Amino acid sequence: MVWIIGNKGMLGSQICRTLSENKIEFVGTDSDVSILDYPALEGFACCKNISFIVNCAAYTAVDKAESDVDFARELNASGPRNIARLAKKLGVPFIHISTDYVFDGTASSPISEDTPIKPIGVYGQTKAEGEMAIAGETSDFYILRTAWLYGWSGKNFVYTMIRAMNSHESVKVVNDQRGTPTNCVTLSSVILKIIEKRACGESVPNGIYHVTDLGEITWFDFTKEIFAQGLGNGLITNKNCVVNPCATTEYPTPAKRPAYSVLDKSKIQKTLGITLPDWKKSLGGFLNSELFDKTRIE
Repeated sequence: MVWIIGNKGMLGSQICRTLSENKIEFVGTDSDVSILDYPALEGFACCKNISFIVNCAAYTAVDKAESDVDFARELNASGPRNIARLAKKLGVPFIHISTDYVFDGTASSPISEDTPIKPIGVYGQTKAEGEMAIAGETSDFYILRTAWLYGWSGKNFVYTMIRAMNSHESVKVVNDQRGTPTNCVTLSSVILKIIEKRACGESVPNGIYHVTDLGEITWFDFTKEIFAQGLGNGLITNKNCVVNPCATTEYPTPAKRPAYSVLDKSKIQKTLGITLPDWKKSLGGFLNSELFDKTRIE
């Protein structure tokens, strides 16, 4: 049985959906079993046939983390350490989700897994600490770094921008941060593949992997494509909205964003024998699905 921690969040709910569609038995917990309470985690796992643990729980409010350091550190470092410790005790593999924010954004070409980490904010720093904490507790781990994540459940950039474009004559979007959007379906499919391979006794080397959709764009590029595809399927009702580019400096935030965070995905593709989808195709799948929550763009 796969244990999904953080099952009510945007990614966790998608992983549950993916496992259900593939008839894989799972159990989910969220705030009902705190990752900060090791005895509670241990008690929940007791008498259950846990074969894999996937952790989606995290402190993800990037700007708020700058003034909420202790709690961000607890959720992003102490919690994962507790889960890794339990996974070691249970003798099961542990999949943990990390982020492109562990890098400082000064690269100019896709970033590989062995590139030294250098976070530039509290969120990235605490996620980096979480990675190190996990490696200190168990060797049977998979840390999947992802970026620009969006999904059907929960707030995300796609829903936000459709709502903004439908209600404004124009929107301004930063055009000097480069990265790759990631549909939760893509990341969930990779997690499924790792679980299936391990269940069949196939070797999947432990370690850190980068997982996003394919491509390299800016937030401005992403918004333009959301507008174009949304116009085509009727989600964009304000066809006259103008999308304008702007610089990051025009919208100062408490936390600095990496200017370049395109991740090199060759390792995960080679290891699992897969080809990740292009970001435009993934966006289309998201916008055209019956699971798209139209109440979030009203």
